[in-house]
Amino acid sequence: MNAHEIDFQIFGEEMQYVEIELDPYETVIAEAGSFMMMDDSIEMATIFGDGSHREENSGLWGKVLSAGKRLITGESLFMTAFTHAGTGKKRVSFASPYPGRIIPLDLSEHGGKVICQKDAFLCAAKGVSVGIEFSKRLGRGFFGGEGFIMQKLEGDGLSFLHAGGTVTRKELAIGETMRVDTGCLVGFTQDVDYDIEMVRGVRNAIFGGEGLFYARLQGPGSVWVQSLPFSRLADRVLRASKHYGGGKKGEGSVLGGLGDLLDGDGW
Repeated sequence: MNAHEIDFQIFGEEMQYVEIELDPYETVIAEAGSFMMMDDSIEMATIFGDGSHREENSGLWGKVLSAGKRLITGESLFMTAFTHAGTGKKRVSFASPYPGRIIPLDLSEHGGKVICQKDAFLCAAKGVSVGIEFSKRLGRGFFGGEGFIMQKLEGDGLSFLHAGGTVTRKELAIGETMRVDTGCLVGFTQDVDYDIEMVRGVRNAIFGGEGLFYARLQGPGSVWVQSLPFSRLADRVLRASKHYGGGKKGEGSVLGGLGDLLDGDGW
């Protein structure tokens, strides 16, 4: 094992948090802003990059390159490391940023690599490398929802992702194909072939309300899908907010939207 061996427990339903149990000198790394609480004897340190063993052995320029890649994915140059510097067992917890599920992944059970959307990573055992995965296909890059860049987790330790709503894991056999809304795709193992496919039929594309493209994934491998992408949740909130040009959608009126127009709320 290169990564630290950590134990964990997930609490909650809609707004979950994960509690990591650390033995002396064990470390967990996390994205800035995900920290919730910790016991005494745990020391917090801001690190440049992700603090993986590979990065530590690459020297200063290797750390700069790793941190620069994180900037490309929209993340901070820095991550936070929590190390148990005392005796016995201590705990540190990290919370999900919005309603959904925390997904524990043992990378050693998934070929040592999982590719995921850019904002899915929550925390991981020290030794796990948090990098970027470039798309080599133009269609996937332009229309895949995540652009040319996704996040990749490499190593043999535990990692934790967060996704919105309910999360399901699909196991694809060799040659088996599934289609997913691009925003609902959370991640997949490295052997899965991922590409973008256009919705068939002019009426479906123009009036279907589901967008022009969806993700096409072909096995073998595992795929994680979320029921409520944060972008969809945010869009519904913005549309429902009068401050941003939304409306009440006729709540409390038998006339619905027509009633809003008649009483002046629709203008």
